[in-house]
Amino acid sequence: MTQPLSGKRALITGASGALGAAMARRLARDGASLLLHANSRPDAVQALAEEIGQAGGTAQTVLFDLTDAQASQAACDRMLADGPVQVIVNNAGVHDDAVFPGMRADQWHRVIDVSLHGFFHVTRPLLLPMLRTRWGRVINISSVAAIMGNRGQVNYAAAKGALNSATKALSLEVAARGVTVNAVAPGVIQSPMADAVFDPKVVAEMVPVRRAGTPDEVAALVGFLAGPEAGYITGQVISINGGMA
Repeated sequence: MTQPLSGKRALITGASGALGAAMARRLARDGASLLLHANSRPDAVQALAEEIGQAGGTAQTVLFDLTDAQASQAACDRMLADGPVQVIVNNAGVHDDAVFPGMRADQWHRVIDVSLHGFFHVTRPLLLPMLRTRWGRVINISSVAAIMGNRGQVNYAAAKGALNSATKALSLEVAARGVTVNAVAPGVIQSPMADAVFDPKVVAEMVPVRRAGTPDEVAALVGFLAGPEAGYITGQVISINGGMA
């Protein structure tokens, strides 16, 4: 079986959650050597790395706070000591919901720091070595909230909307070097957090296909965008949301 990412090193930020784990398993299946980032859940990401290793893949953990510029730079330097990272999946993100008039400053800054500043702190140091290889993939995990909006998530929508715009601008800077930059915008995706918030009847009313998506479905899209067949797709924000407008 051909492994399209054989020989490529891939970083997934926020790899300890359901979506990050699904993407890790997919990229490992495709032959990538994985760097699995976590901050608050090191045990979960270590267990994932061991699972991938037992299945015949290659994975190691990288633990740091990606809202901390110095810690992120040091972590990127350690990763680059073993060679360029040619696939970056900026998956890390947090919710801290509140209606806007009652939103505290720390709620606003925390969400922006993880999704948007985290993208900057990780992608910028890794980009030049990637460009020198003349092949690379940057995949930013956005959200339907950035496209449609969502009550109580002005901070989250702002962070992911900015990520969408950064995706389009960066794609223009690096396209000539064989590097693509795309965003994936999931809708309601099965996870312990989502399952606790969304009743299946509510999901059926919200989503035209009448169900939540699965992490594996999102991972399949990410896997395709990370592979060689997606080399002519760049600067796109691709929704995967069951038909939500």
